[in-house]
Amino acid sequence: MLKIDEASYREFVVARRRSLLRTAYLLCGEWHLAEDLVQDTLAKLYVAWRRVQRRDEVDAYARKALLNTYIDSRRRPWRREHTTDTTRHDASTAALNGSGGSGDPADQGDPGMRRQLLDALADVPPRQRAVLVLRFWEDLSVEQVADLLNCRTGTVKSQTARGLDRLRDLLGATTLAEMKEQL
Repeated sequence: MLKIDEASYREFVVARRRSLLRTAYLLCGEWHLAEDLVQDTLAKLYVAWRRVQRRDEVDAYARKALLNTYIDSRRRPWRREHTTDTTRHDASTAALNGSGGSGDPADQGDPGMRRQLLDALADVPPRQRAVLVLRFWEDLSVEQVADLLNCRTGTVKSQTARGLDRLRDLLGATTLAEMKEQL
């Protein structure tokens, strides 16, 4: 078996883990599940590292692996069980608030509004949530999201519209407009 360049893999993990964790949290809405999703994603990436690094597709592969891992986790029967504890972990908010002052968009804006948006996002259906996270958090184009989700661009557009409608229903149109300006 050929050895991978572990130093470059470690560099990637150090540089991108926080971003992957934020994306995973936005997808699933649960801090511990987000950690598991990222860990599984990084394990898959490690196995494919030589191939994706050679093709210079590391970010795309990691994003696709994270999305597929999330979708697979939603299919598992044990995921259909819901806990009755409604408390949110402060650690998730702290991580999404980006206490490091990195210039990341998550470091800016009102933390209360961000928490309100995250709570509402958790109530958006999983497919629509995935589209919203990829389009507006990861800043991917409609075509890129369609490629990641293996669907047509029209599906991405309709899922985006439905997801935004759901957020408007949950937050109110005025609140959502205010959030767009502040976040």
